[in-house]
Amino acid sequence: MKAPISRRRFLHGSALAAGAATAAPLLGLAGPAFAQEAARRAPKVDVKQASDLGLAPVMINANENPLGPSAAALKAIDAIAPEGGRYLFNMQKELVEEMAAQLNVKPEYIVPYAGSGLPLQQTVMAFTSPTASLVTADPTFESGWRTADRVKAPVHKIPLRKDFSHDVEAMCAADPKAGMIYICNPNNPTGSITTRKDIEYALKHKPKGSILVLDEAYIHLSPTAVTGADMVAAGEDVVILRTFSKLYGMAGIRLGYVVARPDLMERITYFSTNALSVTAMAAGLASLRDPDLVPTRRDANTKLRDGITNWLTSEGYACTTSESNCFMVDVKRPAPEFMEAMATYGVFVGRAWPVWPTWSRITIGTPEEMARFKDAFAKVMAGKRGPVPVKMALLEDERRDGSHTAYA
Repeated sequence: MKAPISRRRFLHGSALAAGAATAAPLLGLAGPAFAQEAARRAPKVDVKQASDLGLAPVMINANENPLGPSAAALKAIDAIAPEGGRYLFNMQKELVEEMAAQLNVKPEYIVPYAGSGLPLQQTVMAFTSPTASLVTADPTFESGWRTADRVKAPVHKIPLRKDFSHDVEAMCAADPKAGMIYICNPNNPTGSITTRKDIEYALKHKPKGSILVLDEAYIHLSPTAVTGADMVAAGEDVVILRTFSKLYGMAGIRLGYVVARPDLMERITYFSTNALSVTAMAAGLASLRDPDLVPTRRDANTKLRDGITNWLTSEGYACTTSESNCFMVDVKRPAPEFMEAMATYGVFVGRAWPVWPTWSRITIGTPEEMARFKDAFAKVMAGKRGPVPVKMALLEDERRDGSHTAYA
């Protein structure tokens, strides 16, 4: 029997799939180095103590979906669990065929993974090198930066435009020897959109021999973002990354996939095989086949997010223009101080990026959680602190502060 396309060798050197190394102490750092380390400080609290005070933690720091898997996905997981002793390769084939049909690409153009973080790292490994750089936005999802560092590839970080979209002209002009241009659309952490016109520009003007990587982890949450799947189907030098971690609420279940031409896919998957859990496959199929899931969750997220950002703006705090489940707000003070103060009310918000040290990333939670956020925000900005004891600490692993270096 012929093995499925995704059954390949496991990744050699598993350190490449891990998060960043242990952080250096703050003491002795100065200038940009200090700012970078300060941006990675996170509040630590005793969860039980916070709950006893009536302030059970509100976790809106990691771009997770508090709704979790859909009812159909949970039912599928329950039904398939007794078959967990089998590999069920035919189910993986069925999943790939469903993904391909929905994106209008050939099944051989898709390889599923346990999330989209690992394939992003493998794509960077495949297409960058000491002589082929990575070009990316700043701020954006940083996992690619760290992988590039490990393979000694130069990294060009291009500031976002004033409307928070990717500056594709500057990105294409950054390095004629670039190996990869990375566009996260909608962007993490800003939630901002880069238009189809700009993506077409990037494809047309990217350096010869480079690839365009479109990270579409959050695309289901946007009413206007346009997928690049048709570019892949047309045989272009485009790689698309997708995940079920965001709108589908499956971050802990782990399912994602890559869309690319077979010759590009061969380079990406050279380093690893894909061993998918049967529960992830069943949940993924059920989610894809639920016609109401995406529009229902997208509309609810949009209404709640826009209500929060409109309120913050009316209070005098600038926010990024978002079509995702996160946005950034300028809190007009060092973000770690804001994070700490919010945690005293049991509300955990996201960190800053070094390029924007006073902006904090906020994930959209439930209506009740966002009401807690508003209440805590108003009190913190009035100079008050809550009753929950908080300790600030540098993170041993950057995944723990909501950056999810290795996960998507």
